[in-house]
Amino acid sequence: MMANVEIYTWSTCPFCIRAKALLDRKGVTYTEYCIDDDESARAKMSQRAQGRRSVPQIFINDQHIGGCDDITALNAQGKLDSLLQAS
Repeated sequence: MMANVEIYTWSTCPFCIRAKALLDRKGVTYTEYCIDDDESARAKMSQRAQGRRSVPQIFINDQHIGGCDDITALNAQGKLDSLLQAS
């Protein structure tokens, strides 16, 4: 079973696009919350992301992973696939 993946994005953010492309290449189904100009959604994301307000913010099985650099680093270290397989 695949993990529950959630990503908060801004539609024109290059880091968001890059993070989604990585997930797409891995065949991951994810829930995207596009928070363009939505301060209440950004506040909710920030609360979940330990105060971070930048996008993207990525969660796997409700665990905060971080942003684009964080998920890319996990992938480079060979740790992302095991997180994505977790049920």
